[in-house]
Amino acid sequence: MTPTLRRLVPPASSSNPAADALRGQVRAFLAEQLAVGAFTPSVDAWLSGWDETFTRSLARQGWLGMTVPEHYGGHGRSFHDRFVVTEELLAAGAPVAAHWIADRQIVPSLLKYGTEEQKHEYLPRIVRGECFFGIGMSEPDSGSDLASVRTRAVRADGGWAITGTKVWTSGAHRAHAFIVLARTAPVDSAHRHAGLSQFIVDFAAEGVDVRPIISMNGGHHFNEVILDGVFVPDSRVFGEIGQGWSQVTSELSFERSGPERFLSTFPLLGFALEQAAPQDVSCDVEMGRLVARIAGLHHTSMAVADALQRGEAADVSAAVVKVLGTTVEGDIADYADLRTRDESRVDSSWADLVSHAVDQRPGFTLRGGTNEVLRGVIARGLGLR
Repeated sequence: MTPTLRRLVPPASSSNPAADALRGQVRAFLAEQLAVGAFTPSVDAWLSGWDETFTRSLARQGWLGMTVPEHYGGHGRSFHDRFVVTEELLAAGAPVAAHWIADRQIVPSLLKYGTEEQKHEYLPRIVRGECFFGIGMSEPDSGSDLASVRTRAVRADGGWAITGTKVWTSGAHRAHAFIVLARTAPVDSAHRHAGLSQFIVDFAAEGVDVRPIISMNGGHHFNEVILDGVFVPDSRVFGEIGQGWSQVTSELSFERSGPERFLSTFPLLGFALEQAAPQDVSCDVEMGRLVARIAGLHHTSMAVADALQRGEAADVSAAVVKVLGTTVEGDIADYADLRTRDESRVDSSWADLVSHAVDQRPGFTLRGGTNEVLRGVIARGLGLR
């Protein structure tokens, strides 16, 4: 985050000296990394910025697996502390994709549903920046309707055999494992969410075929994963058989509520401020609106993090963050694109950032559950449907 923009967007908690000190440490670290050319700021860096070297540098700072208890190799810190770190990384456009899913989603899920064996095997490696995960929820022709999952897991000697296809699996071509949602019982039309279970599947396992999905701009972070009778031992059953839906619902609160849902294009605002003259910034009404929306989402997302820290259900509030956040991300991309068109000469780094943001814009409101579906979640949660 540029110094000017830091003044416009309030810190996480000005009444929390410890959080402010942590935020200062992260900013100093990022300034050092930028100074030595360790990374170039980018948009959507949590999805496409895969840099295992940078991930290991964060691990050495103690900023991976921050909420993992010390007896599992972690740091025993709060969701609030983790929020501060991740927000600064995203605002700076740092390349955090390698560890993002493991740290954001797999860590709290393992702590809540994992066996002791699974916790001891995976958590220390995630904390050290040595184990990367993907998510196996979405399927072809299913959209955001996870209840229509067709991947099946059938009983085998000592475990389960999984057959099906998962799609939009970020980082599958580089990650070590992913958590797969599969049917372990026939579909019950009266209870569509019943009969679902989760499994930890290694990408190196026999019968796993990872196929790239190349974006229109040539980028490769999405994949299709085909599972052909993949054997998964009982020790890799994740949570309880038949409880997959309730587990997934809990996990999605972590996926949908974080600052990545409104900061994917935030570096564009920083570049815009750096390029603009002071008098232009002071009368840029649209910039003011965008900063105000970001500030509001910052506090809302922080409130969700605090609720998760207390162990409270946060699926509805997480959906609110996702819907509002991904909308403002797209509006920032449009704002930057219009500025670029209006300028006869623009900095090449700025133009590259804008181009990438515009390319990614259509996916903002789709990934993590479409905003149309999430509006239904919000309406039902508020008793409006």
